[in-house]
Amino acid sequence: MKKALIAILIGSALGLSACQPAPEPVDILKVEVLNLETDEQKQAYAMGASVGQFIESKILVQEKLGVAYDKTIVAQGFIAAIQGQTQMDMQEMQTITQAIEAKVREQQAAIAAAAGAANIAAGEAFLAENAKREGVMVTDSGLQYEVITQGEGENAKAENTVKVHYRGTLLDGTEFDSSYKRNEPAVFPLSRVISGWTEGLQLMNVGSKFKFFIPSELAYGERSTGLITSNSTLIFEVELLEIVAAD
Repeated sequence: MKKALIAILIGSALGLSACQPAPEPVDILKVEVLNLETDEQKQAYAMGASVGQFIESKILVQEKLGVAYDKTIVAQGFIAAIQGQTQMDMQEMQTITQAIEAKVREQQAAIAAAAGAANIAAGEAFLAENAKREGVMVTDSGLQYEVITQGEGENAKAENTVKVHYRGTLLDGTEFDSSYKRNEPAVFPLSRVISGWTEGLQLMNVGSKFKFFIPSELAYGERSTGLITSNSTLIFEVELLEIVAAD
């Protein structure tokens, strides 16, 4: 949406410049506190500030990846565009922008790959030690689990839809999801969750509470989602409340 807004602003400025004399240059280094009295003034300021915040967020992201910008030149380019006085044509700007974005994607991919490799190593080391703890069981797939409370209700099956309470954390203890915090149990078919859950829940009876230690290949693998980065080993405390239905 904001990219479109920038394009509209630039396009409008270029179009207007064809039929209107160019305005006097603006001193971009001077920031003034404006007296915004009318709705039109507030809307104009909000438009500029919104585009500025978007540009600033892009700069910050790219600076973290080693792409540095002179903000004075960035601001000069923006002002030149809305005055219809850019030193580059649209094709040149698009070519440069695409090259920058390609470089950023490469750097992001390299960072993600390094993080994924580190997560695999950390997960393997953790699971190797965790498997030695008393009470921790290991299945053929590599799933590890610990019985906190053993229920006496019906046993869950792969075709069941279940109601559970759960808390998920990373190896460092960071909580990435919790039905307890939402104060609302989750209901889902066991056939539509990560394989570690599908397998693990079938070990449980209604009323049970288990702790699962799920290798990345039984979780999200190379995918990242929210706080979960590529190849993360996950820990879940799961309480099986009810078997809702069989698919």
